[in-house]
Amino acid sequence: MARHLDVHPADPQPRVIAKIADIVRSGGVIAYPTDSCYALGCQLGNSDGIARIRAIRQLDERHHLTLVCRDFAQLGQYAKVDNRVFRAVKAATPGSYTFILPATREVPRKLQHPGKKTIGVRIPRHRVTQALLAELGEPLVSTTLLLPGQDEPMTQGWEIADQLGDAVDAVIDSGDCGLEPTTIIDLSQDEPEILRYGAGDPSAFE
Repeated sequence: MARHLDVHPADPQPRVIAKIADIVRSGGVIAYPTDSCYALGCQLGNSDGIARIRAIRQLDERHHLTLVCRDFAQLGQYAKVDNRVFRAVKAATPGSYTFILPATREVPRKLQHPGKKTIGVRIPRHRVTQALLAELGEPLVSTTLLLPGQDEPMTQGWEIADQLGDAVDAVIDSGDCGLEPTTIIDLSQDEPEILRYGAGDPSAFE
């Protein structure tokens, strides 16, 4: 059974955040809150963790996973950002958006879209996520916690722990964080393309 860890949503306890970071560094997969519903996450170089996340969601290699980054400087290490994209992304972050961008060499090949060589990136606003990213010093490989056959993500930590069992190593509970996933915007081509309408206002990209 996954460990169930309570974290204060506005003032995350450093001791608990450090414990979560240790779980991630030791190869664990976590379910954690964001500003647009719960997500699954693991360390960037964790091949087994990435495979476990794909298995939980039943995703193939063509489905973009996302690098959840602490800030714009970190995002720029993993995604190629020209001047046009810089202005658009900077204006929308932190927030409930995922951007599809060309991947840099820092992104493992297995995380890149096999045909397009792109990667999903986002900078969340959620304080618990930000505290964890600061403790880790690197992005989390993530995807929305939406299980096969479900129409909406789960929002309660105890429910996630009960349903997923040993499929994850820890569930981070900071209360309800909403049902709406991020708005996904592909900025890898000349014109923006909205791939999914979600919590982020898409009007600036239409």
